[in-house]
Amino acid sequence: MRKITKRHLMTVLPLGVALAWSGAALAQETVKIGFIGSFASDAGGLTMRGAQIAIDELNEAGGVLGGKKIEMVAADDGEDVTEGIKAYEYLAETEKVQFIISGSIDDVSLGWLPRMTEYKIPTLDTWTSSILIIDKLVEDFETHKMYFMNVATDEALATLYVDFGKDVLAGQMGWKKTVILQEDTAFGAAINGLVTQLLAPEAGIEVVDTIVYDTATVDFSPIFSRAVDSGADFIYIIASVNSQVVSSQYVKLQVPLAMTGVNVAALGQEYWEDTGGAGGGISTLSPVPSVGFALDPQSQAFADKYVAKYGNERPKFPHFNGFNAYFGIKQAFAAAEEAGGFEVDKWVPAMEKQDIKLEKDGQMWMRYGFWQPGEKEERTGRTYPHNIRFDITPPYDDGAPSMVVVQWYENGEAKVVYPPKYATGEFQVPSWVKK
Repeated sequence: MRKITKRHLMTVLPLGVALAWSGAALAQETVKIGFIGSFASDAGGLTMRGAQIAIDELNEAGGVLGGKKIEMVAADDGEDVTEGIKAYEYLAETEKVQFIISGSIDDVSLGWLPRMTEYKIPTLDTWTSSILIIDKLVEDFETHKMYFMNVATDEALATLYVDFGKDVLAGQMGWKKTVILQEDTAFGAAINGLVTQLLAPEAGIEVVDTIVYDTATVDFSPIFSRAVDSGADFIYIIASVNSQVVSSQYVKLQVPLAMTGVNVAALGQEYWEDTGGAGGGISTLSPVPSVGFALDPQSQAFADKYVAKYGNERPKFPHFNGFNAYFGIKQAFAAAEEAGGFEVDKWVPAMEKQDIKLEKDGQMWMRYGFWQPGEKEERTGRTYPHNIRFDITPPYDDGAPSMVVVQWYENGEAKVVYPPKYATGEFQVPSWVKK
């Protein structure tokens, strides 16, 4: 795999003419695909590694599309919208990739999406959960049909949290009021809007205040003081950028309210090290598989292979998007085999039919399938074309839940605490918080 950094994007273009002949020869023997994401982030790195493991397996099994080898070219988006657009343009115009797998964050994916429709390159997102992108397919499917997202969208995420709020936070703990701490990002605004709309009417929990903070914030003391003064029973955090900072300060300041919500830093095994061991008590929604999640045999086999290859580097264990990339690459090439390549009008219908069902102990545990155009999800009553097929109605016998709730205990262990079918531990209130 070749990596193209932001610096390389400025310097490698003039080499195109000199390498034209060798590139043409290589193209006859390989299928070139692209990766877009941040090389420095866990999200980007995991997508790239998960995809590479799948590519290695396919190559070792004899290749694809008549024995061709897969080559992946990686372009760095730096978690920056402008750089993300440049990276997508590079993969399309210079590398002329046939398929792109993305580990971009929401804002970046929304930035390069118009380029995808221009170049008409089949693209799979493994990290972003932006409902705004799926809405593009709802509004204009033909223009955006080459896009797939194999992580549950914001709406499905919020639905699971409402259930957790109703069953555990309100039902078990008796909490009725919350204050939202939201980072100033597209991700934060989307989750906030959904949670605010759903918590009160469906879970009986009132949002008494919303505090929006800059992602560069380093002192959360005044923010936590405002949260405590709001009269809330608990804090709902929405943080995807530098969220280990707010997490560690919450513990060090012994904030006298439990804190749950969506905390991206807490999704990986490095969380405990990142917070200096000051991360206990915090719970977060996580797409599956998550830390503390019991894996089915096929997912475990991938995780074992990942640890053997990358276990001495960060991240030492795959997050959900590493699994998404691995299974997503397998599906993308299975569809390409059926379609005879990645020509959009043939590949899209073949990709829509891809459906990997993973069982554990004789029951459905995980599922990598896709909602079809026009197909309505029963609980929300809306369509999610090309989003992963999530199950948001217990007993989750039609696939995996959209998310699970993970909690880091004060001893450094991470456990799934909700829903009950997937729980490996019980929800706990931090020791310094009055019950």
